[in-house]
Amino acid sequence: MANLKEDLMELTDFTMSATLEASYDDTVALVRELLAEAGFGVLTEIDIRATLKAKLDVEVPAQLILGACRPQLAYRALQVEPRIATLMPCNVVVADAGEGRTRVDVMDPGLLASLAPDPALAEVAADGRARLTGMMESLTATSRTDGSNR
Repeated sequence: MANLKEDLMELTDFTMSATLEASYDDTVALVRELLAEAGFGVLTEIDIRATLKAKLDVEVPAQLILGACRPQLAYRALQVEPRIATLMPCNVVVADAGEGRTRVDVMDPGLLASLAPDPALAEVAADGRARLTGMMESLTATSRTDGSNR
């Protein structure tokens, strides 16, 4: 397992999470940049605040779901288990936590290997997990270094 900065990043059963002392907008921009550096593109984007306002006329804090994908990993995973597509892309959630703080939650690709136990899929999941863990570590290191973004 990658070295997780436990004071800044939390690992649950299915997510890697961190709360940053940074604005929501700055964090969204930084997450996009760090995902690209880790080799991930953003295929989908869901603005939870706008969607719930439009559909239910309710106000919620800003929250964005970014559907992140590394095509090379997606292709390898689909070659092993085509139904894995139901779990793609990897969701990265950026949410306004109030008071100048933002929470980032990333789906742990390691979950894929537990759902369809196959050594080849485990290898793909480990690669994705290492890349996203590195992205989260860069995110928390950047937050610690300058308080917001790069």
